[in-house]
Amino acid sequence: MNAGWTRSRERGSDWLLRLMTFLSLRGGRRASRFILYGIATYFFLFAPRARRGSLAYLRRALARPPTARDRFRQVLYFATTIHDRVFLLNDQIELFDISVEGESLLLAALQTGRGGFLMGAHLGSFEVMRSLGRRRAGLSVVMAMYEDNARRINAVLASINPASPPEIVPLGQMSSMIRIGERLDQGAFVGVLADRTLGKEPVLRLPFLGEQADFPLGPMRAAALLRRPVMFMTGLYRGGNRYHLVFEPVADFSAVNRAERDAQVQAAVTRYATLLEKYCRLDPYDWFNFFDFWDTRGR
Repeated sequence: MNAGWTRSRERGSDWLLRLMTFLSLRGGRRASRFILYGIATYFFLFAPRARRGSLAYLRRALARPPTARDRFRQVLYFATTIHDRVFLLNDQIELFDISVEGESLLLAALQTGRGGFLMGAHLGSFEVMRSLGRRRAGLSVVMAMYEDNARRINAVLASINPASPPEIVPLGQMSSMIRIGERLDQGAFVGVLADRTLGKEPVLRLPFLGEQADFPLGPMRAAALLRRPVMFMTGLYRGGNRYHLVFEPVADFSAVNRAERDAQVQAAVTRYATLLEKYCRLDPYDWFNFFDFWDTRGR
C-alpha cells in the first residue's frame, strides 16, 4: 500500500476547526451542520490527490463509474463524522440513534477481564464506540495510533471535554507495547486502525475489492504476542443522526504457540481484509482513505 498518506497535510487549519467546534457546541448539531457543506465543497473542489483516491476506491466499491454525487457524498460523510465527534466527545450521545450488531461478542470478552483488540479501519467513526464505552460500566477503550497525520485535529477535539479526553497510546515508540500490555492487563480494549502502513513494514498482499492491496501485519502480530482476542469493529454512518456499530470475530490468540503464530497472524489479517471489503461494499461512502489504496509505488 502506498504510504503517501503519511506525507499529506491535513486541509483546513486550527482556527477553522476551533470555529467549527465553537459554532457546533453553541448552535447544536442540526443548526451547525451548514458548516459541513462548505468544508465538503472546499475539499471536493481543491484536493485533486484526494479526488483521485476517491475515484480509485469508489469505482471498485460501487462496481461502476462513480458520479460527482457519489464522490461528494463520500466527502460529506467524512465531514459529518468529524463534526459528530464534537458532540460525542462532549458526552452528547443522546443526539444519535445508534444500533449495535454483535454486542454479545464484546460483552463476552469484557467478562474475561483480559481485554482485547478492536481492529478498525478508516471506515466510519471509531468515536461512536468510545462514547458507548464511557456509558457502560467497566468498558474502557484506548486508541493506539500514529498521531503525526492527525495531531492537530485530535488536539482540538481533545479540548472539547477536558474531563474525559481520548486516551491515546502513540505507536512507533519503544514503550508502546509495554503501555498497551498494561492497559490490556487492566481489562481495557485497544482500538487500532489496521488498514494503513507506514510503507516500510511487513505486509500481506491480499485481494481487496477486486485488486491486490497491502495490509500491515504489525497490529495482528502485536495481538498474537500479547495473546489477546481480536474483533473487527466499525461504526458506520448511515445518514441523519444514525450510526450502526458492528463487532465481528477475527481471531483469538489466547493459546497460540510460537510455531503456529505466523500462520495464524496471516489468517487473521486475511479475515480482517475480507470483513473490511464486506462493509466497504455495504456502506461504500464510509471509507475515509483519500489516497490510492492499491498503489504501491510510494513504498
